[in-house]
Amino acid sequence: MTKIISYNVNGIRAAIKKGFISWLESASPDVLCIQETKAQIDQLDLTLFENAGYHSFWHSAIKKGYSGVAILSKCEPEHIEMGCPIAENDNEGRVIRTDFPNFSIISVYVPSGSSKEERQVFKMNWLEQFQLYISDLKKTKPKLIISGDYNICHKSIDIHDPISNAKSSGFLPEERDWMSSFINSGMIDSFREFNTNPHEYSWWTYRRNARERNLGWRLDYNMVSQSLKDNMKRAAILPSAKHSDHCPVYLEMDF
Repeated sequence: MTKIISYNVNGIRAAIKKGFISWLESASPDVLCIQETKAQIDQLDLTLFENAGYHSFWHSAIKKGYSGVAILSKCEPEHIEMGCPIAENDNEGRVIRTDFPNFSIISVYVPSGSSKEERQVFKMNWLEQFQLYISDLKKTKPKLIISGDYNICHKSIDIHDPISNAKSSGFLPEERDWMSSFINSGMIDSFREFNTNPHEYSWWTYRRNARERNLGWRLDYNMVSQSLKDNMKRAAILPSAKHSDHCPVYLEMDF
């Protein structure tokens, strides 16, 4: 079995201080996709990941302390692709891909639109370009897993209060429509393939004791190409890991 985990760590250096390396060794994923690293590679002690048994690949934002994605893998990939052919993506360190014999995996950190209206416009343009990029990529890499923080709750079941958040970035109708379109283009929301229960979230605000009260949003996904549907064996959310305001999301594949 191949164990894949996606985790928005909200700052890898802060997560390490909270016991991230011990968690990594215990969880022992074959591939870990990380988002919001908030670090340049020269700010990291890469031996921490090497000693835990991982090759690590980092794509940072130009702006220090902001965004950034990474992939850790036990096996060395055949190819590593930093960024993608969209300038905005590369500048903000939002996409990294590694290719393995049986599949290719992307760690993606979709922009948030919550800070101001201009960023919401940026987010929607970004999503449109990202979908075009993935559609083109599938022609040469049809066995894709796209893991990360999508900053979108797809359906009402994915958010604790869909009514009061109906006009909130992350649950806007146009964002949810994009997610539906993305899935309909040939992707599978792996968690919902195995679990249709409500109150299953991957992010909680630090305010109002939201995590303790489970007032959350499901923003993190392991999306799987339809061509890999029969390889999927299990998917789960791992809320007991508490190094971030997000928690990891898990996918098990049989190749």
